[in-house]
Amino acid sequence: MITARDAAEALATVSDQSVDLVLSDVKMPGIDGLELVRQLREVAPDLPCIVVTGYGSPDQSVEALRAGAFWYLEKPFDQGHLDVVRRLVAQAIEVGRLRSENRMLQRQLCSRYGFDNIVGTSSALREVLEVVAKVAETNSTVLITGESGTGKELIARALHYNSPRTDRMFVTVNCGAIPEELLESELFGHVKGAFTNAVNHREGRFSVADGGTLFLDEIGDMSPNLQVKLLRVLQDGTFEPVGSSKTRAVDVRLVAATNQDLEQAIRERRFREDLFYRLNVIPIEMPALRDRRDDIELLAHHFLKTANRDREQKVSGFNTEALDRIRAHSWPGNIRELENMVERLAVLCEGGRIEVQDLPRELRRSLDAPILTVPQLPPTGLSFRDLVDDFETDLILQALEQTHWNKNQAARLLGLNRTTLIEKIKKKGLAPAAPASH
Repeated sequence: MITARDAAEALATVSDQSVDLVLSDVKMPGIDGLELVRQLREVAPDLPCIVVTGYGSPDQSVEALRAGAFWYLEKPFDQGHLDVVRRLVAQAIEVGRLRSENRMLQRQLCSRYGFDNIVGTSSALREVLEVVAKVAETNSTVLITGESGTGKELIARALHYNSPRTDRMFVTVNCGAIPEELLESELFGHVKGAFTNAVNHREGRFSVADGGTLFLDEIGDMSPNLQVKLLRVLQDGTFEPVGSSKTRAVDVRLVAATNQDLEQAIRERRFREDLFYRLNVIPIEMPALRDRRDDIELLAHHFLKTANRDREQKVSGFNTEALDRIRAHSWPGNIRELENMVERLAVLCEGGRIEVQDLPRELRRSLDAPILTVPQLPPTGLSFRDLVDDFETDLILQALEQTHWNKNQAARLLGLNRTTLIEKIKKKGLAPAAPASH
């Protein structure tokens, strides 16, 4: 136990030594106990303080708790009260330990999702990170678009852990993975008896994220009915839990993500235009991995290092030809596909370096594709747009014919997102050839 004559000495002691708990009187010369608690919160925010006084009043106890005290006790203590005090001291020390551990975990998360830990040096990625750095400090709603596997959630976490909300919750909801009838309760919570099997009150994700960030992934899959309710939260920060007439207010920063073309969804009346403009305050488009060729090798080495971390037999790297194949691949599954492949290789390769024969079949073939020739530019010039459009149409038709018009497989051959391919097919008016009549 360490004793201090007054608040000033106590503050100096806390600054110089490791302390688990401060037990302070209210009435002291100089700074009183309540002001000591306030100043301790500045220098040691996780340190619990118990305030003791012989002049107790309800107002003073409330003031002590508001100042940041763990609890408030009145003197004198008899033997029975001493047992209570001992238990209270033990609880306060445990709470202080948990606070400290939580703050350490928060620091680790901030470090993990800091900009320095997002792998890549390509101009496409740098443009994204420049936007993230500018808007992280704000409360603006962000809409992240891009193909599946491009790292949209990683960017959402970077926004949160580099913002003033970093010490509060980052909550994720995948709107495409939860049935419509359950998603409303998941987002807004419900009261007991709101529906069959609602045997208890449940907090929704908006309530859990209060003061923090809510990340709504696959927002394009949300039903029109829920889109209306989400729009209300974005407009005035309020909602009602399912089965309740009481309005709840929350302070939540919303980050949404989708791999769909929401403007096309608006034209097809699947997505509300007013909600789109509420979400699209700060748009961030994640580049596909094929548009980040300079980052592919860096990412492959990063994922190999991660996969090696807990393995006794470590894979030393990739040989030159294997890296050539990895760089040349179109990566329709983007970063997630690359990460999964590298992890699989690290497990299956027994030490040494990864060779071409270790790669999946589609990568072994990637350098065997035909070399495309560029037409000679005639002296009279040509229509660049028409030539590119014809070339694109020809490639799309080849992919569709090779896959018997299976759009998923054709999109994979072309390294395109399925929705992008469908949009191009519609725009060009492409259709399977009619069978010949006999």
